[in-house]
Amino acid sequence: MKQDLPNSSKELPNRDGYIRLNKWISNAGVCSRREADALIQAGRISVNGQKITTLGYQVRLTDIVKFRDTILKPDKNVYILFNKPRNCITTAFDSEGRRTVLDFVKDACQERVYPVGRLDRNTTGLLLLTNDGDLAQKLAHPSYQIKKLYQVELATAIRPRDLEAIKSGVELKDGIVEVDSIATAEGDESKLGIEIHSGKNRIIRRLFEHLGYQIINLDRVMYANLTKKELPRGKWRFLTNQEVNYLKRLS
Repeated sequence: MKQDLPNSSKELPNRDGYIRLNKWISNAGVCSRREADALIQAGRISVNGQKITTLGYQVRLTDIVKFRDTILKPDKNVYILFNKPRNCITTAFDSEGRRTVLDFVKDACQERVYPVGRLDRNTTGLLLLTNDGDLAQKLAHPSYQIKKLYQVELATAIRPRDLEAIKSGVELKDGIVEVDSIATAEGDESKLGIEIHSGKNRIIRRLFEHLGYQIINLDRVMYANLTKKELPRGKWRFLTNQEVNYLKRLS
């Protein structure tokens, strides 16, 4: 699948030709600027062969910046929406040799992208991948309350009291889970739609497991107003400029 990439929104060098080192690292798709500061302070970044530990350090386009002996080059921002299938790991590399989400998008672009948040192995649906570290960090942070919509299929019909409990908030070990909305499918109370903004790990599965239910299927059908429309399972597409701008306004 080929599509024109959105215009890059990378920070340009200033009039003297310099750019902050943490921004360079973020532009290269390694991590966010905040995480880049941690790498710099830990002495894991070198410029022209010299280890740099000073925050706010600036580099020129002619400088050679390295991380883990790899030269970092500022890339254009890439934003990919992927409809994740089952039996697929949300990680850049799996030591057991299982399929990862990056296996599906390896031919999408030359830039190194990584997933925003995660879906567990058997959860399907929408996943955003990008090399825009700043946006990724904001979208994944709970304070931005990015909404997600899931379709859930249970092994048994949900009990009315449990449905009401979810609406009111259910307390798990790491805090109360509050959903934005939940409803059962007409004529089938084992199928539900649930909208939630929590970014906690495996939150939907943990919620229903806590109440004694087995999840048969869990599918994320909306992420930050992005939907699966015309995006089959296992396929991807680039975000449009309009979609990218919308995500940036959210964050």
